[in-house]
Amino acid sequence: MYFVVRVTSSQEKITADILEYKVSKSSLPINSVVLVEGMRGYLIIEAENEVAVRELIMNEPHVKGMLPKPLSEEELNRMLEVKKNVVEIGLGDIVEFMSGPFKGYKAKVIKVDSTKDEITVELMDVAVPIPVTTKSNIARVVQKAEAGA
Repeated sequence: MYFVVRVTSSQEKITADILEYKVSKSSLPINSVVLVEGMRGYLIIEAENEVAVRELIMNEPHVKGMLPKPLSEEELNRMLEVKKNVVEIGLGDIVEFMSGPFKGYKAKVIKVDSTKDEITVELMDVAVPIPVTTKSNIARVVQKAEAGA
């Protein structure tokens, strides 16, 4: 069974490490502690029963509680499904920011880091072009780079 535990936002990794250590030192029937990227404020714990999870999270820092209903395997798989961007961002592409401090600005891509899902861009229509590194999911391609460029 899969249980969703609420934790302090941005403390997911630390909390997961603490819980994994606690599992390794105990005989609780816990199979795994899963940190899902993009799911801020939550951890997923695979365990035989709810009592084991409640015992694991009791009196732990950053743990806020547990959702009342466990997840089905189908719901978990849907959550873990990797969503690929329809249009890959490439070098020389012109992108527009859809959110964040540069919302509405256009920029030219000068570097792509697909392992971190980040792009480095130079903002257009600014007095001094300064390279800015940001997550690629907040930008959309408005013009693909020309094949020869």
